Amino acid sequence: MPTSTRMRSLVAVPIVTAGLLAGTMSIAPAADAGGAHHRHHTWRYWHIQKGRHIALNQIGDPYAYGAAGPGRFDCSGLIYYSFRKAGFRHVPRTSDAQAAHMRHIRKRDMRRGDFMFFTDGGGVYHVGIFLRWVDGRALMLHSPQEGERVRREHPWTTRWFAGTLRGL
Repeated sequence: MPTSTRMRSLVAVPIVTAGLLAGTMSIAPAADAGGAHHRHHTWRYWHIQKGRHIALNQIGDPYAYGAAGPGRFDCSGLIYYSFRKAGFRHVPRTSDAQAAHMRHIRKRDMRRGDFMFFTDGGGVYHVGIFLRWVDGRALMLHSPQEGERVRREHPWTTRWFAGTLRGL
């Protein structure tokens, strides 16, 4: 090995070692698409759960048409407030726009923190946050209507579809 090449190798080893010890260098490949993909989904999962948790903390807050918190919510305002606070900056304000923004999924594929969009054939008129299945029925969190408060409840109809922020 020529002297100049050997000298570069001997100089490079301490620099690389120092960089690894200091945390400024990585031995992972620069184009780690799989790792980035996994980190992105992990971020989404935890932030969806954070949004669900924020919404659960609003239980008992009164419904107010057009309100997006804190302290008063309509159905889509609860989603807007909770999930934006959890880090989802692009969640729209209205239930119809939220339904268009979310990825639609099958009901059987729902996970905690997904969404239930209620429709009457003329568009989406209500939204709730899916909590879990109870005896084959969905349990959701929502801000129902004037004179009521944010609460957990089973849906009153089967005319709803599921949406998620997962995989967007």
